[in-house]
Amino acid sequence: MIDLSSLALLKEKKALVTGIANEHSIAWGCAKAFRAFGADLAVTYLNDKTKQYVTPLAEEMEASIFMPLNVHNEGELEAVFDAIEKKWGKLDIMLHSIAFAPKADLQGRVVDCSKEGFLLAMELSCWSFIRMAKLAEPLMKDGGSLFTMTYYGSHMVVENYNIMGPVKAALESATRYMAAELGPKGIRVHAISPGPLKTGCLWDQRFRQAAPQSADESTKSQSRFH
Repeated sequence: MIDLSSLALLKEKKALVTGIANEHSIAWGCAKAFRAFGADLAVTYLNDKTKQYVTPLAEEMEASIFMPLNVHNEGELEAVFDAIEKKWGKLDIMLHSIAFAPKADLQGRVVDCSKEGFLLAMELSCWSFIRMAKLAEPLMKDGGSLFTMTYYGSHMVVENYNIMGPVKAALESATRYMAAELGPKGIRVHAISPGPLKTGCLWDQRFRQAAPQSADESTKSQSRFH
């Protein structure tokens, strides 16, 4: 097989990767791919608890920028993009791999979701991508690519995915609108659906049990909703 990493397709490109929690994170796999193709990385971590797991990964990738990022905390997003502007003066790739819903709302039925839980899930899982796109836009003068992570449960009923289904549907819709708005500037916006994976983000035990199933299998019993 051809070693595509030798092609250095992303040489001199600057990439921001958010959402790495540990070596099982989807964002970690993306970071390794970006780095293998020659990109310089900016890596973020959620808090002090996750920092101990993300630090060695960032060091392995020789990340030029390593900063905390909790999108719920005022000013942290802006601080990351300020650092990128000062260090690089541009950004070519941005990966948003952030999603959260309160456990009680994630485990419960959609009709039982609290207003507070719904708003928080939308803020952290959807609006954060919109805000990041806004901050990335002026740094992508020569165009670029914005990526976020979605799942099959956004448009088909998947057992135990619950409130994250509607939230991811909103994320996908926002992605389409931003692609139309930013496309003329050469900025591509994509929502990637990698399928169900066993990562540290599967807080709900019931969804963890469902994750190994294929999307087709996990929705077979839900065909009446299609």
